[in-house]
Amino acid sequence: MASTSTSSISLQTNAQKPCFPSKSAPRISHTNLSFPCSLPLSTKFVCVKSSSTAKYYNEVVVDEEMDRIRRLQNGSDVRGVALEGEKGRTVDLTPPAVEAIAESFGEWVINGLEKERGHPVENVGVSLGRDPRISGASLSVAVFSGLARAGCLVFDMGLATTPACFMSTIFPPFAYDASIMMTASHLPYTRNGLKFFTKKGGLSSPDVEDICDKAARKYANRLTKVSILLNIPLSRVDFMSTYAKHLRDIIKERVNHPLHYETPLQGFQIIVNAGNGSGGFFTWDVLDKLGADTFGSLHLKPDGMFPNHIPNPEDKTAMAVTRAAVLENSADLGIVFDTDVDRSGVVDNKGNPINGDKLIALISAIVLREHPGTTIVTDARTSMALTRFITNRGGHHCLYRVGYRNVIDKGVQLNKEGIETHLMMETSGHGALKENHFLDDGAYMVVKIIIEMVRMKLAGSDEGVGNIIKDLEEPAESIELRINVVSEPRYAKEKAIEAIETFREYVEEGRLEGWELDSCGDCWVSEGCLVDSNDTSAAAVDAHMYRAKVSDEEHGQHGWVHIRQSIHNPNIAVNMQSSVPGCCQMMTRVLLDKFIIANGMDKSLDISQIEKYAKSGIVG
Repeated sequence: MASTSTSSISLQTNAQKPCFPSKSAPRISHTNLSFPCSLPLSTKFVCVKSSSTAKYYNEVVVDEEMDRIRRLQNGSDVRGVALEGEKGRTVDLTPPAVEAIAESFGEWVINGLEKERGHPVENVGVSLGRDPRISGASLSVAVFSGLARAGCLVFDMGLATTPACFMSTIFPPFAYDASIMMTASHLPYTRNGLKFFTKKGGLSSPDVEDICDKAARKYANRLTKVSILLNIPLSRVDFMSTYAKHLRDIIKERVNHPLHYETPLQGFQIIVNAGNGSGGFFTWDVLDKLGADTFGSLHLKPDGMFPNHIPNPEDKTAMAVTRAAVLENSADLGIVFDTDVDRSGVVDNKGNPINGDKLIALISAIVLREHPGTTIVTDARTSMALTRFITNRGGHHCLYRVGYRNVIDKGVQLNKEGIETHLMMETSGHGALKENHFLDDGAYMVVKIIIEMVRMKLAGSDEGVGNIIKDLEEPAESIELRINVVSEPRYAKEKAIEAIETFREYVEEGRLEGWELDSCGDCWVSEGCLVDSNDTSAAAVDAHMYRAKVSDEEHGQHGWVHIRQSIHNPNIAVNMQSSVPGCCQMMTRVLLDKFIIANGMDKSLDISQIEKYAKSGIVG
């Protein structure tokens, strides 16, 4: 029987620094949390003489507060500012807001189970994991309180990873009904957020929108209520040990080493850069126990201030320091995790960074050997060279909407329609496999690469995994620019959509010479893409976006322009690639002069970055 302890925790308590449960820690302990459901610190009380004026004021305040909660939705996640410190940004992810969202999620889970089973349900369990952000302790209490309000049993996983949270709904004896991961991925320490899972996988954007809408109403209704205390029975669980063992078993079974089955990584040196996030467990609880030498690994200690660099496999500093460690130690592989380990990148034994298109190509090559002819879904920012790489190996390349949830949902849909699709991957590093519950799991992707590396060695090759993608061509140019929307936050999305739809009209009407929309069903791209076989898109439109292929008489089709509304910030993202040097700058000038300025959009859009690149060819 696990030991039991009782304590009282409030939102003002300075919680201890999060850490993974020690080997000697009890598996489960129970804590009662006292949670003050108080007014937000920003709430102000005013004295008014007219009752009609008071009513109007209250309506305006409630309306603004509800909008603030709804704006926390970030596609299929919730994200916001949890701590002061960002210039121009105010704290909006407050404990009361998080409590309302968690309660609405708990109710959503219970209602879904009752509808599915046809009768009332009891003992609905929901787990919570978090990354090491310093706002995590206080916001966790808010999540526990909200879930308890909804009638859920609460299980605290402590410091965890996003993939582990989902797996806690699958693996016995845990097998919770749902899970929440508290993280803001690679964003600054001031941010935080929530990711939601059931046994079916991550929630969709419409689901999260519905939850946030209900939370906004709850939040508004509580603005004038008196504080209360809730006693919450909380179970602390060590799930990360189970998850790590799962990863170790996969490596042992699939390598099936003829000499040392239990330590198949013996003789390999592998550098891990956890970026002070949640990924350090992979070093001591996976690699070390399989016999690997992990000397030289970087930033393994969880630190919610992220003092060394952004924990992000797309970050140049993260990849550069990992590359240096690999070369200095003559290591066989370097691994870079993001904060919550749902993304990863690697560095090969020659110091070559493998992320973005290169990582997709590497995983594609491995998957295509295991599943010849399979379809691979990516977002529409991948290169034309990647399409050739996949098709040259007998695969099919389906380009789809930007957004990891969109890409994964497309793969799920294709499989349901009988189109074998084993890999779904976005250029950001989010990658999901059919064999792994369609879960974007950075650690699992690394496991696939490690298994391939060992197999190559056993076959007599010393080339390293980078040799697998030696024939992948790179575009001559690839850039990303941002156009800020000049508007109040509540109107920014509408203005961005208007600009993007106008772009579509301009291209369709032939007003940008040599530009043509890539069109295929509902995904608006054509190179290697499968046409949808039904009238329902794989995912709801969470952000408007289009991709145009660009040609001229001298070079033929040489590149593309992808324009999309950002779901993270009030801006428009513009991605470009070209096989001809100088053509990205040329495409930028066309976009600026013949579309933005010609259409008078320079008055409602901040185009300083795009103007600078059009004139100088420098992104800044």
